[in-house]
Amino acid sequence: MKSKKELVKMLLNNKQLEVENYDELLEMLIDESIAVDTDKEDSSKLTFGEKLADKITAIAGSWTFIISFTLFLILWIILNIYILKNVDPYPFILLNLVLSCIASLQAPIIMMSQNRQAKKDSLRGKNDYKTDLKSELILEELHDKITTIEKNQKKIIEYLEKEKTN
Repeated sequence: MKSKKELVKMLLNNKQLEVENYDELLEMLIDESIAVDTDKEDSSKLTFGEKLADKITAIAGSWTFIISFTLFLILWIILNIYILKNVDPYPFILLNLVLSCIASLQAPIIMMSQNRQAKKDSLRGKNDYKTDLKSELILEELHDKITTIEKNQKKIIEYLEKEKTN
């Protein structure tokens, strides 16, 4: 029967895991609870810029934003064709400038939020792997215990049958 440390070493050799100190990981897997709420851990370390990027991304990716921005464009066109005839006449060069500025600012902000989300997903994946590894160890230990119990039961049954025949 293999020890927990031997099992962990075997599993780590079969799987690729980026860990600098394997002994530290072994002790953590065996002795400590390894489940971590990655969302809470990540949100506690957010900078002001990251929080702002997430809020802007949440707003810019909503139907409310799309509908309100469409209404803004329609209002801009109606105002400049019928009411403010000389402010931004057709082909609406000022509107194109405003839209280009918004797009040039909005795209990097959304990318920042997506990059942060990718890092969070990576943390979640590593956490899941560690949890699965520990579960596999526990299951292996339970399997060994059940095998031992079955062997003991066979011995007891053999002993009882032997006593019964005597």
